[in-house]
Amino acid sequence: MVHVLSSRTLLRPTDPERSRAFYGEALGLAVYREFGTGPERGTVYFLGGGFLEVSGRSETPHSPALQLWLQVADAAAAYDELSGRGVEVLRPPIREPWGLIEMWIADPDGVRIAVVEVPAEHPLRYRP
Repeated sequence: MVHVLSSRTLLRPTDPERSRAFYGEALGLAVYREFGTGPERGTVYFLGGGFLEVSGRSETPHSPALQLWLQVADAAAAYDELSGRGVEVLRPPIREPWGLIEMWIADPDGVRIAVVEVPAEHPLRYRP
């Protein structure tokens, strides 16, 4: 078994500056580290228990198979905050049949992002 010490998701956006503005300003993710220079420099953001690295450039948008899942304490508050920052909400928060409260947004390249609240009574949090 490989002993993984750390991990991060790597995004190669079509417009790095636009993506850095989205993740750093619109979503308000804190910067873990930055490296390199110029428009394709790397920025690594804290992402809960992991990291999101926005670096380099891609000529084509990401596959729809790539999606991000961000857990928040309060999906309704996240909706208000993100809407107030001009983030386009694809779907406002609703309680799903599986018990999670989910809202959907997308980054500038169309990467879908689930913003999820795990209610206190949900099996992901509740431990009898």
